Amino acid sequence: MSLLSGDPPRSRVLAALLILIVLLLAIAPFVFPGPRALAVAAKILVFIVLVASYDLLLGYTGIVSFAHTMFFGIGAYGIAIASTRMEPGWAAIGTGLLVSLLISLLFALLIGLASLRVRAIFYAMITLAVAAAFQTLSSQLSWLTGGEDGLNFKVPQLLRPAFKAFGQPVLGLNIDGRIITYYLIFLATLVLFLLLLRIVNSPFGRVLQAIRENAFRAEALGYRSVIYRSASNVLAAIFATLAGALYALWLRYNGPDTTLSFEIMLNILLMLVIGGMGTMYGAVLGATLFVFAQSYLQDGLHVIHDAASGVPLLTPLFEPDRWLLWLGVLFVLSVYYFPGGIAGKLRR
Repeated sequence: MSLLSGDPPRSRVLAALLILIVLLLAIAPFVFPGPRALAVAAKILVFIVLVASYDLLLGYTGIVSFAHTMFFGIGAYGIAIASTRMEPGWAAIGTGLLVSLLISLLFALLIGLASLRVRAIFYAMITLAVAAAFQTLSSQLSWLTGGEDGLNFKVPQLLRPAFKAFGQPVLGLNIDGRIITYYLIFLATLVLFLLLLRIVNSPFGRVLQAIRENAFRAEALGYRSVIYRSASNVLAAIFATLAGALYALWLRYNGPDTTLSFEIMLNILLMLVIGGMGTMYGAVLGATLFVFAQSYLQDGLHVIHDAASGVPLLTPLFEPDRWLLWLGVLFVLSVYYFPGGIAGKLRR
């Protein structure tokens, strides 16, 4: 209970799903060999932090922001730029992370203080404009960001694929730099998620929920909603920046389309809606289901297409190229049957 900040899943089914996801992610390198499966598991971990940080903003505070990927990109670019301009190593990683956190803090404060007094829809439009301007700027500053081509960089020796931790395989798996990077991301995700869970279950988090439900009443009780909303915006930006740094470490590359595209922002919203807003646990379910479907739905359709090759009506319906259509159908069904998200439904 203390580890979960006094906020357990409150559902045996939800608890079982969460335990299963954590266990599978913990043993993924040993159970699901191959670079593709490991890349999917690492992406799930990164997006758990990213979606959970957005849940703090949207689900707990009621702020609709389209600039969340901007902070995600700042974290990734901080690592990439520092690693290309400095000697590749932990000093470059630390410097890039520190600078990116400071930049995200500054941007979050400016956006929050300048825009959070306006109504929700106007704030959402302002953040959308800022995010679009930042993406355009990152594409044009080729001397700094690599432009459309992005930046490839080297990571510390410990995290490189050529590094071997042991002379012999462990449980049939060679522990190299990629495996070490994966478990670094796994531990960071676990710590950051538990920290976010602590934040939303603190007195500060209760005030955020009160502002979400009725800002006027919270103001009448003496809580300055602008200050609390700005603080929520800053915290969400910091966690998104950390998620971007983890993603850059895994990819050893960053570009505008990798972390700053509007498609990623839409994916974050979909993951949060599917998992359940205002639950934190929904970020784990939503990110896992969406990234897994995004990565393997086309392969599943290919198997079904081959199996139904003799049926005229089913063959075109299960064309692998139509996986986005089926992803949309799955999303509509999940929203219809779980209007409060999977975690929200199970917790009730």
